Formats: sequence, C-alpha cells, structure tokens
Amino acid sequence: MAERLADIVTQIQNVRQLEAVVTAMRGIAASRAQKGRLLLAGIEAYTDVTSLAIGQALSLLPSDVIAPPPRRCAKLGLILFCAEQGFAGAFSERVLDRASNDLGGAANLIIGTRGLAVASERGITSVWSMPMATHVDAIASFANRLAEALYNYVASGAVTNVDILFSRSISGSGIVVDRHSVLPIDFRRFARPIKNQVPLKTLSPHLLLERLAAEYVYAQLCQALMHAFEAENEARMLTMAAAKTNIESKLTGLSQRERQLRQEEITTEIVELAAGAESLTPVRESVRHDRIHV
Repeated sequence: MAERLADIVTQIQNVRQLEAVVTAMRGIAASRAQKGRLLLAGIEAYTDVTSLAIGQALSLLPSDVIAPPPRRCAKLGLILFCAEQGFAGAFSERVLDRASNDLGGAANLIIGTRGLAVASERGITSVWSMPMATHVDAIASFANRLAEALYNYVASGAVTNVDILFSRSISGSGIVVDRHSVLPIDFRRFARPIKNQVPLKTLSPHLLLERLAAEYVYAQLCQALMHAFEAENEARMLTMAAAKTNIESKLTGLSQRERQLRQEEITTEIVELAAGAESLTPVRESVRHDRIHV
C-alpha cells in the first residue's frame, strides 16, 4: 500500500511540473499573439498607403496601358505559411488542406519547420523552405528574404502566378485560412483618385509604378507573415489552455486517489495496532495471575 501511495505522490509531482511548463508556454504564446495583433494595424495601414500610391501612379498612365494579368497557368507558385513549432494543433494541416488541389503541380515555398515536417509526411515536396520568424522584430527582414526568393523564381521562369496561403485569427470565428493572389498584380483593383490632382514625382510613371508594385508585394508578405505569426501563437495558446484543463482534471483525480490511499493506509495501521494489542492481552493476564499466586 505504501509503495502505491508513493507512486501516486510521484505522479502528482510530475503532473504539477508539467502544469508549470504548460502555463509558461501559454503565457509566452499569449504575449507573442498580443504583440502581433498590436503591429498588424500598422502593417495594414502601410498596405493601404501603398495601395493609394499605386492608384495615384496609375492616374499618370493611360487607362489602356495596364493590361489584365494572364490567367493562371501550370507554373503556379504557392507560399504556404505553416507552423514553426509544435503544440499548435492542426495549424499546418489546415493550410496544406486548403491548397491540396494544387500542391502536386505547384512550386511550393513552405515557411515553418513544423509545417515542412508535416508536408514531408504527406509526400509534399518544396522548392524552397525557411524557418518561420519566432518574434515580431524579425518579420520585416524575413519578408525581405522571402521576397528575394520569390523574385528569383519569377525571374527564372519557374513560376508565373503566385498565391499565398496563411492563417489569421478572427474574433468570434477562430482561425481561418486565407488564400489570395500576389503575382501578377491586377492593377484594376486599385482605385484611381477622384480629384485630378497630379502628384509630385521624381521618377517616370512606369518606373514609379514598378517600384510601388514591389513595395505592395512586400507589404502583402509582411501582412501575411504577421497574421500567420499571430494565428500560430493563438492556436498554441488555445492548445495549452485545453492541456491545462486536462491536467487540472488529472490532478483532481490523482489527489482523490492519494487521499483514498492515505485513508486506507491509516486504517490498515490502526487494524494492525489493534490486533497487536489484542495478542498481548493473554500474556498480561497470565503474568498478573502468576503474581497473585506468589
């Protein structure tokens, strides 16, 4: 009985240590998700400003100069923003499922160490991969490296159309996976200014539009990266919350079992002591009887 009780006590200690680890992981994920949410507003404003500038640059060109982008061909590139670390539920699986119809014939650029492992398990190959940024300060430089790799594949002719797939957290709806086209840019989506006010410029309209387009792609990558970063930590926070609930339930059951075993141990000791006292009673009566005869 004592050995079983010791096993339960050891198990309780181990579960409590696990609870401390889970609590710490949940706190870290919550902090990172909050930082990502705070910076998203700035990135979205930056994207809006770039879009407005593209609309102004388009006003400098004839309306028939901007041709619609070509239809998607076989040279499709997919940028898949997956999980960098574990304990995030089916975060990477949902992104891969969203692109399941195109993964076989596309040039896949997979971001996230955990996501790359999940893709390999599914037999999905990648032409380029990189670990996901693990803190918000690295998002800007990471987007630069990603854009450089993307342009290299476009320049080589390996891809002509590029879609990005990333997760984002929506209040009240949980985590959803978005997919939209990045290249080629459909300039018809950008509204030209209503007022016919010519903006100040030092570049030719074509060069200005080209550089603004590159800035817009960079802004889109930054926005997708920040959404994916925030969503992954949100998913990890939810997973750790569920794990903490299970741990608390496990501790409750173990504590009840510990109290039961302690009670059984005390009862056993009392029974043994009582039995020992009863066995000594005849000896004491015999000794007393001998003393009376003497």
